[in-house]
Amino acid sequence: MLIVAALYHFTRFDDPAALRGPLLALAEAGDVKGSLLLAREGINGTVAGPRAGVDALLAHIRGLPGCAGLVWKESAAAEMPFGRMKVRLKREIVTMGEPDIDPRARVGHYVAPADWNALISAPDVVVIDTRNDYEVAIGTFEGALDPGTKSFREFPGWWRENAARFHNKRVAMFCTGGIRCEKSTNYLLGEGVEEVYHLEGGILKYLEEVPQEESLWHGDCFVFDGRVSLRHGLVQGDYTLCHACRRPLAPADKARPEYEEGVCCHQCAGDYSEADRARFRERAHQIRLAAARGARHLGEG
Repeated sequence: MLIVAALYHFTRFDDPAALRGPLLALAEAGDVKGSLLLAREGINGTVAGPRAGVDALLAHIRGLPGCAGLVWKESAAAEMPFGRMKVRLKREIVTMGEPDIDPRARVGHYVAPADWNALISAPDVVVIDTRNDYEVAIGTFEGALDPGTKSFREFPGWWRENAARFHNKRVAMFCTGGIRCEKSTNYLLGEGVEEVYHLEGGILKYLEEVPQEESLWHGDCFVFDGRVSLRHGLVQGDYTLCHACRRPLAPADKARPEYEEGVCCHQCAGDYSEADRARFRERAHQIRLAAARGARHLGEG
């Protein structure tokens, strides 16, 4: 069994590029794979590997400037959910495109998973799912509002267009692990919203701690790794990924006429050229050949 650790931390890195090499080397030495993003505002990512390797990497990250208080969320995977280890340099560790956002300055009120149901059931609270539309499609909280955004960068524009709808309402927001809410609650406070709340630890912490019989969560939670989705108790769901558009697929979706393994699904059937399809078919062929050799093709992620 492999350990999967999802993490983020906002802090000031004066030279993120200098941190990249040691992180990558340590991860590779410990058989850890996944993705880490580094920016001047901090670190974000998900990694997976054996207990010793993950622990060594987390200890190293906690030793980085301002990261002693790093918090992460753990789950398990029967198979490695990543194809390789990537450490990338970015302008933002989660892209919102708002230059004045600084979660270190202030964020909304954290709400523990045990208290979340009571908050979102209150009549004066509007509940907003800050995730992308394809994430919301496979699971969300009862009564939550879906902004229909294709990326987090679209959230500020959506809010500006809809803010009047929520006058005199308390706003509760949630996302997968909490990082998008750190930025979105800071943004709403800057827009003059007086009472803003967000789910501490995100959906993952809620699914870990709240018993299913008490839950207001419906469906699966999309995750950005090879497991694709998680359920209560952080048990892997039965969704897979379309390798063309990277959207989740339920088992029944594979029976639809638009589906071709590794090439397209009903969600992207009209989105790519024939040249693209030919590339996707060749990639799918190479993945099958690698699997027959007992190896993993890098095109799997």
